[in-house]
Parts: sequence; C-alpha cells; structure tokens
Amino acid sequence: MDYVAPAEVVNTMVQLGRKKAALSTPQLLLRGAVSGAFLGFATSLALTATVQTGVGLVGALVFPVGFVMIVLFGMELVTGNFALLTTSTLAGATTAGQAVRNWAWVFLGNLLGSLLYGVLLVAALGGDGGHPVAAKLIAVAEAKTVAYQAQGPQGLLRVGAKAVLCNWMVCMGVLMALTARSTAGKILAAWLPITTFFAQGFEHSVVNMFVIPTGILLGAEVSLAQWWLWNQLPVTLANLLSGAVFVGVVFWACYPPQKAATSPAPASAPSEPQLAGASSGS
Repeated sequence: MDYVAPAEVVNTMVQLGRKKAALSTPQLLLRGAVSGAFLGFATSLALTATVQTGVGLVGALVFPVGFVMIVLFGMELVTGNFALLTTSTLAGATTAGQAVRNWAWVFLGNLLGSLLYGVLLVAALGGDGGHPVAAKLIAVAEAKTVAYQAQGPQGLLRVGAKAVLCNWMVCMGVLMALTARSTAGKILAAWLPITTFFAQGFEHSVVNMFVIPTGILLGAEVSLAQWWLWNQLPVTLANLLSGAVFVGVVFWACYPPQKAATSPAPASAPSEPQLAGASSGS
C-alpha cells in the first residue's frame, strides 16, 4: 500500500533527524543553499502567476513546486528541520546540541542560496522596479517590514502569529510527504499544506530571505535593520516555536517512537543515506 501510518511516520522522523544531525557542515551548507534557491524559484513563480492572473490563489497553487523539489531530493530546509530534530531529540536519537548545530548551519545555507537566486533574478528582471514582477517584489518586501514597523508592538504580534501558523503547515508538508511511498503520493500530499500557508500570506523565514533582500535590491525602501528586526528574526523564532512544539512535540507525544528508531546519531556521516519509502528532505 502507498499509505504510511502515523506511527511509522514518527519513527521515520526520528531516523531522518539522526541522519540530518550526522551530516557534515559543508553538506548542511550546500543542501541548505540549494533549498534557499529552490524556494526563491517557487516564490518568484508564484508572484509571476499572481501578477499575470490577478488572483493570489493561482500563485499559491504553483508555489509548492519548490518545496516538492526540496523534499524529493533530500535537501535541507531549516523550518522543516525545526520539527524533525525536535522529535529525534525528544526520542533520544540526537542531542539538543546536534539539533542547534543543524539549524544554525542550514539557516546560513538557506540564506546564502536565497541571496544568490535573488541577485540573479534582479539581473534577469533588468535591475530595477520597472518589470511587473519586480514591482510586486518591492511591494511585498515593504509590506513584510515597514508595514509591521508602522504598527509597533501590534505589528510584531501579527508577524509572530503569522509565522507560527506558517510553519505549522510547512512542517505538516514534511510529514504529509512521509505518509506516501510513491513519488506521486509524496508530491500530492506535500502540496496541500504548503498551498494552505502561502495562500493566506503567512510568514516563512526562508521565503523572506529571498523576497525582502531582493525587493531591497530592486529599490524597496527597506533598511537591513528593518528587514531583520521587523521580520527575519521574529519570523525565524516563531517558525522555530511552531515547528518544534506544534509538530515535533505533538507528534512525538501522539505516537511515541519505537526504541529501534532511537539509537544515538553518529558523530559524523559519510555518504548520503536514503530511507526506503521516505525522503530525507525537509
């Protein structure tokens, strides 16, 4: 059968956490950079679709293509890892230090990949805000920063709540992909929660690593301080809270992992290990 039961999904989460904790720093950076670029591609595709149709839902329907590529090719996305490494740590398969190490290096890799794609896209769009997609990027970058700043503490509350809701669905996309053994099943299952978060304009830290600096390069009136203080830092922290607690802790409590899946992670990992019937992406 194509369907994988929830208890087996949680066991797979623990195994994936072990494998991710054992990846070398260069692997974390490289796979993280690829993920950042893939989400950049997906975001600019979604904005293009929205500009062309005038319907935001159309953009949300095509956005998950980037997430699917990350999952199927076993790349590293920090937001999904917030859940996976939490579950494996709670199960005793990894340590808190290993989880933090993974999150830190993957975050940096995601940032580098997002910036690289953003620079290339700016060149492709002509380097200014004249292109319709460029104008949309500028508007989105300003809405995600200075608009929140103008609201003061209420703005921080809003951005935090939207980030919690976002990564709840993103991590469910990771788990949904683990509920299927076939490639088609993984794609369809992952697509649903990712469309859900994007269609409602929730805040994803890696998407914002692309949107905001790219908007700045195109002429958005946003400073680096506004980017980090009013979006990137609070969104990342809220994404961490959401993924770790609402998915990592909750599913660990609902379906306690079997002991066979909880042996400690090795200090380092050589080559890429793949799990039968599962993807190592996040």
